[in-house]
Amino acid sequence: MSKIRILIADDHAVVREGTRQILENEPDLKVVAEACDGEEAVKQTAISRPDVAIIDIAMPKLDGIEATKQIKKLYPSVVVLILTAYDDDQFIFSLLEAGAAGYLLKNVRGQELVHAVRQVYMGESVLHPSIARKVLNHFVPATGKLKKQEPVKVLSDREMEVLRLASRGLSNQEIASELSLSLRTVQAHLGHIFNKLEVSSRTEAVVHALKEGWITLDDMP
Repeated sequence: MSKIRILIADDHAVVREGTRQILENEPDLKVVAEACDGEEAVKQTAISRPDVAIIDIAMPKLDGIEATKQIKKLYPSVVVLILTAYDDDQFIFSLLEAGAAGYLLKNVRGQELVHAVRQVYMGESVLHPSIARKVLNHFVPATGKLKKQEPVKVLSDREMEVLRLASRGLSNQEIASELSLSLRTVQAHLGHIFNKLEVSSRTEAVVHALKEGWITLDDMP
């Protein structure tokens, strides 16, 4: 079984060491690189080509926001998971705009981090429920704003169904049950959505749909 390759970027060595220990206790996870600042994170991404980059916000040289922007621009298939002590709204929105797939606070337990890495690697969303509504309200277009492009011209009806359910926080298995589809079919639909929207995660896809006006408050629970 191929392991999920991970980069850890944090300016505190003890945090990197602790995070590495937690992750490498799992048989399917492998830390392939570490970085002590944002600039090094971008360089190490080029060298080690991780599947998932775990990035802090407050780092020297380049902060987590700018590092995420550069990584997603240069290596769009790399999934970025933010692990930080900051829960400021503007940090959250800026990082999601930059292409981060998930946002966790450093007070999470080790197994929550492990689960989150697996989730973002599989294209699932990792956003704490308390910030999901904030994200929606931030990215949804102002009333009356015209849609830039009708979703039917980009996504099929079934793909829009899957994306709407994903925006409600349902897992792939829950989406499969809701639509009476197999898990593999849902994963295939999400893969097509990612390809068409040129994103690499569910979070990026939902943010794109919100900004385009394809998903509204009525689609949310």
